[in-house]
Amino acid sequence: MNTANTSAPTFRYSAVTFDCPDPAALARFYGEVLGLPTVFSTDHFVLLGQEGAAGLGFNRLSDYRRPTWPDPSQEKQAHIELGVDDLDAAQARLLALGAVKPEFQPDPDRWRVLLDPAGHPFCISTLV
Repeated sequence: MNTANTSAPTFRYSAVTFDCPDPAALARFYGEVLGLPTVFSTDHFVLLGQEGAAGLGFNRLSDYRRPTWPDPSQEKQAHIELGVDDLDAAQARLLALGAVKPEFQPDPDRWRVLLDPAGHPFCISTLV
């Protein structure tokens, strides 16, 4: 195959999308946490982001099942890592916005695991 005249396609990271029961509600949570505006919205999908930058999407799934972290019966599938300056202050703000702190914390002095309103685990850390 002659590849001299063909160029490889260009790929750009554009977004990560989370399945959830209510995209608007989950977008409000992460929009407030990350200071991101809504750039696209329908009843079934919401995309947060800034023009020209990667975003965060939320997709309605009618039979959505919450992750059961740390119980592996319904795996987490993916999670977000957020860098913070102060673990305690960040945790307090996230809890006030609707996050939940599970009892199990693998290394709470270095990072905290929280659950977003749809049950997705995410981490906050001063190491990032």
